[in-house]
Amino acid sequence: MSQLRPFDLEALRRHLAAEAGAAPWRSLDELAGRPEFIEFLNAEFPQQALALDGEGVDRRHVLKLMAASLALAGLGGCTRQPEERLVPFVRQPEHRVPGKPVYYATSAPIAGFGVGVLAESHEGRPTKIEGNPDHPASLGATDAVLQAAVLGLYDPDRSQVVTQLGDIRPWSAFVATMEGVMAAQRERRGAGLRILTGTVTSPTLASQLTALLAELPEARWHQWEPLGRDAARAGALLAFGEPLETRYRLEQARVVLSLDADILGAPAHGLRYTRELVRARRGAGAGNPRGRLYVVEPFPSCTGALADHRLPLRRCEVDAFARALARRLGIAVPGADDPTLARHAAWIDALARDLRAAGGEVVVAAGEQQPPAVHALAHAMNHALGAVGRTVEHAAPVPARWEDEAASLASLVEDMQAGRVDVLVMLGCNPVFTAPADLRVADALAKVPLRIHHGLYDDETAALCHWHLPEAHFLEAWSDVRAYDGTASVVQPLIAPLYEGRTAHDVVAVLAGQSGRSSHELVREHWRQALGVPDFEIVWQRALRDGVIEGTSQPARSAVLRGDVATRLPPPASTATDTLELVLRPDPYLLDGRFANNGWLQELPRPLTKVTWDNAAYLAPATAARLGLANEQVVELALGDARVEAPVWIVPGVAAESVTLHLGYGRRRAGRVGTGIGVDVQALRTRGALWGGLGLTIRPTRRRHRIACTQDHFSMEGRDLVRRTTVAALADGAAHDDGAHEPTWNESLYDPYPYEGHRWGMVIDLATCIGCNACVAACTAENNVAVVGKDQVLRGREMQWLRVDRYFDGPLDDPALLHQPVPCMHCETAPCEVVCPVNATVHSSEGLNEMVYNRCVGTRYCSNNCPYKVRRFNFYLFQDWNTESYKLGRNPDVTVRSRGVMEKCTYCVQRIEEARITAMQEGRTIRDGDIVTACQQACPADAIVFGDLNDPSSKVAAWHRDPRNYSLLAELGTRPRTTYLGVVRDPNPALAKDRTA
Repeated sequence: MSQLRPFDLEALRRHLAAEAGAAPWRSLDELAGRPEFIEFLNAEFPQQALALDGEGVDRRHVLKLMAASLALAGLGGCTRQPEERLVPFVRQPEHRVPGKPVYYATSAPIAGFGVGVLAESHEGRPTKIEGNPDHPASLGATDAVLQAAVLGLYDPDRSQVVTQLGDIRPWSAFVATMEGVMAAQRERRGAGLRILTGTVTSPTLASQLTALLAELPEARWHQWEPLGRDAARAGALLAFGEPLETRYRLEQARVVLSLDADILGAPAHGLRYTRELVRARRGAGAGNPRGRLYVVEPFPSCTGALADHRLPLRRCEVDAFARALARRLGIAVPGADDPTLARHAAWIDALARDLRAAGGEVVVAAGEQQPPAVHALAHAMNHALGAVGRTVEHAAPVPARWEDEAASLASLVEDMQAGRVDVLVMLGCNPVFTAPADLRVADALAKVPLRIHHGLYDDETAALCHWHLPEAHFLEAWSDVRAYDGTASVVQPLIAPLYEGRTAHDVVAVLAGQSGRSSHELVREHWRQALGVPDFEIVWQRALRDGVIEGTSQPARSAVLRGDVATRLPPPASTATDTLELVLRPDPYLLDGRFANNGWLQELPRPLTKVTWDNAAYLAPATAARLGLANEQVVELALGDARVEAPVWIVPGVAAESVTLHLGYGRRRAGRVGTGIGVDVQALRTRGALWGGLGLTIRPTRRRHRIACTQDHFSMEGRDLVRRTTVAALADGAAHDDGAHEPTWNESLYDPYPYEGHRWGMVIDLATCIGCNACVAACTAENNVAVVGKDQVLRGREMQWLRVDRYFDGPLDDPALLHQPVPCMHCETAPCEVVCPVNATVHSSEGLNEMVYNRCVGTRYCSNNCPYKVRRFNFYLFQDWNTESYKLGRNPDVTVRSRGVMEKCTYCVQRIEEARITAMQEGRTIRDGDIVTACQQACPADAIVFGDLNDPSSKVAAWHRDPRNYSLLAELGTRPRTTYLGVVRDPNPALAKDRTA
């Protein structure tokens, strides 16, 4: 793609100004139109034409390959599949119907907090994760991380055995060793014992640790969560004098302001808040804004993509922005506005007026990466605007035991360096990789006589420990966990541990001398005592069935804002304009690196950059131009004495003079998939710069590092594919600002087919899509889609059946962000069907465009003829047929494809057939809502609807009648069954920018 040549940004700006109102654009490469980029696009399959990678192909070689293909074509349908051994039940278990899945409610602990899920199980094998509609944190939705949890369960690189100094030992040996160790500690009241965990919200584990510390009062329990909420709690402490939790009711908000808070992408509550905000925005009308969203942030986020107004601002300037806005809202913040904000004065004024006009139906949220002062100012603004008690509420912290985790970890390191720690037990954490670099955890660990690590992987910390204990995956463990609002749920296993995994409850029980008690006993007994109800068995069974324990959420409580909060604020952060800013962010999918070995997540394109299998130094176009940097150029980044090298990737919408790096890459011991992927940026993360800081310097090198970005793999030839409008325009009767109307269908050579039964179709609402890729991950999990790796993605050979295209709309430095999921369109007059020489792609009597895999001989004519480029071809044997654990996780209702066949979205035909069978058994027809596709079920934004277009009362038919509905590339006459609702934004008239005029 682009060579190491900087873009001519002034030329690109002139081009955009001259083409105002033209179609959205996808990348700087597309705008620049360099010859190498055009050549890349003009290939029928980007860099796929070479039959043998890296080998030139002449005419003779092509003819040889064609002849061999024809000779072997008949053998393709007779390929011998890998041998499988089936062992029948001697006695069929009660209530189990062979082939029919069952669902269990459980919770997934992510960064300490629980998200309720329903796990699908086939014959005792978990195969799919769905959201639990009864759980407050998910409301039935899932994200990419949850969808990929099944692959994590069956990961063969997980720790499988107990080891001591690298030698395999039985669990009983560890128990025997600890009996002597703990006997010595009891004599010293635990003076040499330290326990390190992540954030613990498990009521049972917390009670176990509390009881242990009561028995050993000199012992210490430390917590360190790299994605922790220290800033939020410190901000609440500054505002209220106590570390309260803040919760929002976005469905009731008219105006929402995000101060560098990815409200919709946060692991703990992002699913719920996405659903709430979407509901609010769907109730908007002209003059009645609902969920109007303002976002101020340094790097584009899923929340920013949905914003009506987004302001790219350096991280260090958000503090000054919050102070300036607070002054306009009548809060007596000392000092004057920062001069760097003068260019944004009109933006701040209009925002302040809109917040005041909302009559208390507002939310002001601050991000975890912001300092406590910004959180305190957000609290002050919510109180000043009258939002508390309406759209904002406060509650006791979750977990109840709160401490400054960064300070706690520093205290632990100090004790280790001083030789005060004899025994260190680390539960489910990896501080050697995730701790601030200036703490030098690895050096401190060397001074501890006995080091014990408990985790899913033999990771960087495990390598420096005497004992390593394999951790049980949450799908094979008994535990409990609290959601962001305090709601407790039981984590129940769907399968016996595949390996010798143990829970944190088991390890703490050994420390407490209770090694004979199982996790199930400990969790059950805790809740028996905590609930204290006579009919405990009924309550327990209900909790297992529903996935929540009733009455356990933290109730809202009053919070008195300190009258002098404005004067108690620390001095404003520096906004020096003569130096670069470093911004550190957790990766959207790998987080702090804990999911680095998950191939589904590594290959999933990042929501705003579309980069896979890598992290990069993300820069704004203006910053890259000033420094003379080009895409994929490796640079040295230095902050203080720390230095790392990373490739450059230029992203419109990044704040100028700000460089964003994602955590979680560069792992040294993460498994065969995740080790060595990307750049480890932890060296730049110190206690004083947990989320970044000023003073970054960049030194270019002459090296290049290839970035696998999926956005530009196919060209749509400049067509305006994402239609957009405003609430006001809709009220005036205009469906689309660009004035486009659905074209008249071209005359067809074929007679129309009379669909007398069902006629399946799908509609995708682009107004609510946040580009989170949960739909892509769900499709991958449901349909056994293979991972191909970075090299194949670079060649344009990714296998995902569904992609989410990202577009920029507007000026180069501050564009709007648009997303468009693109599955197979299931065209009524499908161009792929007429060119297939073996009739492998056919039309069903219910309108589906189907693939018959054992007919396909891999000519790829269908992909060449598809204008939407949604078909995928198996160039190699991407599926792993040999690893036994992977076989357990595959959906048995979907064929696992091998090399040489074409595949694509099927509208989850297996789910259609399941609903048909159920309806037949119950003597009725299929009802609207009986069939929910995998992408539809996962989507937290409710952006996808599927159903019968012949049923006028169905939701999909109603969305088809919506004035915003349109077909993609309708002028081609393909008559797609998948259509779209155009993007709708509700801009503030005082700030409205006409991006489509």
